[in-house]
Parts: sequence; C-alpha cells; structure tokens
Amino acid sequence: MAVAQAFAVALVVASLHAEAVWLDVPQSGTKCMSKEIQSNVVVLADYSIMFESHPYSHPTIAVKVTSPYENTLHHSENATVGQFAFTTAEAGNYLACFWIDSAEKGSGVSVNLDWKIGIATKDWDAIAKKEKIEGVELELWKLEVAVQAIHQNLIYLKEREAEMRTVSEATNARVVWFSTLALWVCIAVSVLQVWHLQGFFRKKKLI
Repeated sequence: MAVAQAFAVALVVASLHAEAVWLDVPQSGTKCMSKEIQSNVVVLADYSIMFESHPYSHPTIAVKVTSPYENTLHHSENATVGQFAFTTAEAGNYLACFWIDSAEKGSGVSVNLDWKIGIATKDWDAIAKKEKIEGVELELWKLEVAVQAIHQNLIYLKEREAEMRTVSEATNARVVWFSTLALWVCIAVSVLQVWHLQGFFRKKKLI
C-alpha cells in the first residue's frame, strides 16, 4: 500500500506541471502518444508544428484523439497549430495520433505537444483574482486540490488493484481446471492404452 501511495503522490506531483513533448512525425505513417488517465479528469493540450526545420515548405498535419473505447474526442485536418480539451469519461489509455496530410511532406515534421492534465489545467492566476486570494492562502488552496487529487489517485489505484486481483484469481482458477482436465485425459488415455494392449495380447494368445 505504501508503494501505491508513493506512486499516487508521484502522479500528482507530475500533474502539477504541463508535460511538453516533441514528436517527430515521419514523412509517411503516423506518430502517436498515449496517456493512461483515470475517469472524470480534465485534459487540455496544445500542439503546433515547429517550422524551424522547414524554412521553405509549409506542411500541415492531421490530428486524431481517441478514448480507450476508440471514441473520437478530437479530429482536425490541414492544421499547423491547434488545441483539444475534454473531460475523460472512462479510465484507460487516451491516444493522440499525428500524420502529415499535405502534399509538402519534406522529410517529416516535428510537432510540439503540450499536455495538461487534472489540476495542471487550472488557471491559478484567474482563480486568485476571482476569489481575491494570494500568497499563503493561494498555496494552501493548491495543496488542498493536490490532496484531493492524491485521494482520487489512491482510489483509482485501489480499484485497479482489485481488478488485477480478480483477473489473476480467475486465471489461476482456469489453470487449475485445465490442469485437472489434462490429468484426467492422461489417465483415460493410459487406461485405454492398457485395455487395448491387453486385448491385443489376448488376441495373439500371448497372455
């Protein structure tokens, strides 16, 4: 349980900051990035083509974001910059895929993808102005939200642990059943072989 708590804390600390990644989209084919996110979490992401490596061409990309059940959450074509935002309906891996959809492909493009998940999507400056709080009070509010996120992550990890345990127990039961069946099949085959050999020897008058 301590490991799960430490993992949850690490997840929350990571979620306090936006995660910016660079994706090298090939000339042909698709480049994807996945994130495992629990349900009822706000996701906000910005993406843009880095044109420093394409001073004389202006390729565009297509973007498709899907849920764990392959529902399309965002789809855009002929884009150089864009944004997608949604609240997760189910837990699992959310997939964002990019590919070049213009005639000017060059040698591929680099895409900057800036992910913000959970409390990282909150505009704390706007909240501070609206609620008229600052300094220590604002930091305490941030900590309160972080603690709530940790609690939700612990619940999520506990549910996942229960699911894995159920799957493991079901798998073990199937293995035991299959092993028992295999044993009885071997016994039956052995009995049939002995019966067949006895009949063969009697027929040959060897016994």
